[in-house]
Parts: sequence; C-alpha cells; structure tokens
Amino acid sequence: MQNIDLLSGGEKGLSAIALLFAILKVSPAPFCFFDEVEAALDEVNVVRYAQYARRMTANTQFILITHRRGTMEEADVLYGVTMQE
Repeated sequence: MQNIDLLSGGEKGLSAIALLFAILKVSPAPFCFFDEVEAALDEVNVVRYAQYARRMTANTQFILITHRRGTMEEADVLYGVTMQE
C-alpha cells in the first residue's frame, strides 16, 4: 500500500471513479451527476471511463459535464454550452 498523496492526479481520479462505479453497481441510484471527473485522465482511460458509464446506464441515468471528446462520443444526448464574448 502507498500513501494516496504519492499518486498522480490521473491515478487519484481513476481510483475515485472506480469507487463510485463500484458503489453504483452494488446500490444503483436513479441518476448520477458527474462534473468533469475524468479531467485528469489520459485519453485511453477517458474512453474506458465513458464506455463503462455507458454500460451502467441500464440501471442509472448519467448526467456528465465534460470537455473531453472521448466522453462526448459515448453520449446518447449531447448539449453544448458556450459563453458569449
């Protein structure tokens, strides 16, 4: 075992995501709201996260805020929000 402070941002993020998905698998919620939880992940793990979230949609509806293309590509419905200059 190692101290969590020794993990990179991506490793911490992936650990947190894995814990959340494990909880949802044991005790599904009607919906789950994630705000850029995959921001620190590399592209390969963003795709893995998004594909796993898609598989979990049988029991839980996900509302995901993201700026990552890999997550957007897995979405059934996509809304864009922009800021006026």
